[in-house]
Amino acid sequence: MVTRSTRTRVAAARQPAVLLPELLPFEGGGLEPDGDYDGVGFEGLDLAGQDGAGARFLDCGVRDCAVGEARLTRARFIDSVLSGLTGVGTDLAQASLRDVEVLEPRLGGTQLHGAELERVLVRGGKIDYLNLREARLRDVVFDGVVLNEPDFGGARLERVDFRGCVLAGVDLTGAVLRDVDLRGVARLEIARGADRLAGAVISAAQLIELAPVFAAQIGVRVED
Repeated sequence: MVTRSTRTRVAAARQPAVLLPELLPFEGGGLEPDGDYDGVGFEGLDLAGQDGAGARFLDCGVRDCAVGEARLTRARFIDSVLSGLTGVGTDLAQASLRDVEVLEPRLGGTQLHGAELERVLVRGGKIDYLNLREARLRDVVFDGVVLNEPDFGGARLERVDFRGCVLAGVDLTGAVLRDVDLRGVARLEIARGADRLAGAVISAAQLIELAPVFAAQIGVRVED
């Protein structure tokens, strides 16, 4: 059921406050599975195709690095800044991001299915075909991001805020939303799972734009 209130209150997402220490430059030959990186700066490196599965990144800065097809399954990023990442097919399945800032990414086909994101800020950039199926997002803010065909199938979103974003071809099949604020989305296109918008708040203008989607969802035929 769609409800409308002029005084809708949505629990605000808690944003990360990342204060990095002075970072030590990364001097290794490449990422290592189950590696332990504490206070390390990765600057302008080609990490494409490398295997850092299960690695732990604490108080790290990863800036302007190529991460295409890097394997970072079950990796943990804590109190870290990921800025200017580029690449296609980065595998972060079942990864954990807590108190992390992701700034100006240019990514495609990123795999974050089964991942856990808590107090994460994603600001700027563009991510195509982001796979967040069965992921858990809590206190996550997307600010000014272009998300092309993101897949939230079966995901759980709690206190997630989209500000000034473009959400094109969104899949919400089986998703569970709680305190998800979509009112600031510049363009909202729901491809599948419009019935899962319960728990989200949208604007009156968005309701009008989504009317055909809702009508199709309940089998109403609209004709002139």
